[in-house]
Amino acid sequence: MEPSVLISEEIISQFRAITGDAFVFVDEEQKNDYAHDKTEDYFFMPAVVVKPANVQEVSDVLKVCNQFKIPVSPRGAGTGLAGGAIPTHHGVVLSMERFNKILNIDELNLQATVEPGVITEVFQNAVKEKGLFYPPDPASKGSCFLGGNLSNNSGGPKAVKYGVTRDYVLNLEVVLPSGE
Repeated sequence: MEPSVLISEEIISQFRAITGDAFVFVDEEQKNDYAHDKTEDYFFMPAVVVKPANVQEVSDVLKVCNQFKIPVSPRGAGTGLAGGAIPTHHGVVLSMERFNKILNIDELNLQATVEPGVITEVFQNAVKEKGLFYPPDPASKGSCFLGGNLSNNSGGPKAVKYGVTRDYVLNLEVVLPSGE
């Protein structure tokens, strides 16, 4: 299916100026993996895939999209089965692949600060090394991102006893569609 959103070279150049050339995909082959989730039941080719590495880049990309009324589909690892990562309105897929650091693990207060592209199992292992435990364990924990877990409120088998992702979120830093 062809994108219903046309994005000019000028706009693509703006995305490249924000993230770097290597992190803006416009070729069909590069974009193919971003057109579906793990179900592969639905296929919506994005017009562009952009991979920001930090909050400022996310903000700058969203400002451009907002200015030109371009639909945006945030994307974690695309391991979900609920359709949340599918760019049904085509437009821009905003991939969190590069936004993937564990910034802090505060053992005293039992808190961590992470970016949305951190792989769930990587985070579980990091807290385990400090004698802590992060229970949400979706089946795709070895490849899914914490940001995607939050958007789907993922749980896994341990959810019955320990709860789901939202039960372990204290605070969020978000970027609004306007880029604020």
